[in-house]
Amino acid sequence: MSLEPKNKPDLSAYSHDRLNRYRLVEIIALWEGRLTTNHLCQCFDIGRQQASKDINTYLSDIAPGNLEYDLKLKGYRPTSMFRPVLTSGNAEDYLNLLAFNQRLVSKGSHFDWGFDRIASVSSPPRNIKPVILQSLVKAISQQQRLEIEYLSLGNPQPEVRVISPHTLVQTPLRWHVRAYCEKNSDYRDFVISRFSGQPDLIGVSENLQDDDDDWFTPVDIELIPDQRLNEHQQRLVEIDFGMDNGELKLRTSLALLNYDLSMLNLSVYKVDVSPEVQQLSIRNVNDIRRLMMQRNML
Repeated sequence: MSLEPKNKPDLSAYSHDRLNRYRLVEIIALWEGRLTTNHLCQCFDIGRQQASKDINTYLSDIAPGNLEYDLKLKGYRPTSMFRPVLTSGNAEDYLNLLAFNQRLVSKGSHFDWGFDRIASVSSPPRNIKPVILQSLVKAISQQQRLEIEYLSLGNPQPEVRVISPHTLVQTPLRWHVRAYCEKNSDYRDFVISRFSGQPDLIGVSENLQDDDDDWFTPVDIELIPDQRLNEHQQRLVEIDFGMDNGELKLRTSLALLNYDLSMLNLSVYKVDVSPEVQQLSIRNVNDIRRLMMQRNML
């Protein structure tokens, strides 16, 4: 399910905490079909009066007409005119919230609205030291150069690198940082868990995100069902991925392209798994391959 969002109101007057509560109002009402003050009370450890005020503010100032009170449900439900204002209107909003809720509740957090029938599979945690992440975040925020030790698969000894990081990147298996590397005179990706030592901020950088061409080069991945599948199987894949006319177009950037292909278990060179496992193929694979070759990514 995907809904066209309404035009967003001016949100500058609302604090980050209040906006998070309004987002929860929108997500729970849409995807569970019933919202009560208990959802907000349990999730954010606030009183019933504050929770009721938040719901009323959402209805009056954020998204008039989105919710209505249902006496039988003893709660609010989305109206037929519901349109998302603070969220995407995609199921991922709710599913990601469920996963986040489960992680926090398992650690003793109060963030819990009562729905707990969920299991998740996650990758093993990476060994990232606080001082490393703190230094990266500070360097990004202040646009600083960072001197830091880095371990690679090809070198058993830590190597000092001077980088200018601009963005943290999360992939299904680990965290990376996108940064300008002075050794290579180019923008590269670094696995955060492979940094070591005591990082040092060494001055303002002249190599900023705006100069990272690959970061701003858009790439469309045109996905279709694996053509080795039979007609029924291809149709099922189309339904699974919400394809339109047998195709799903994913927009990414050249800098993130390899991560997207890896996540989809796809290669621009060869298909080496069964179609039942692969399920997808890339319609514009030749175009993507040429682009990667032009940028020396292959």
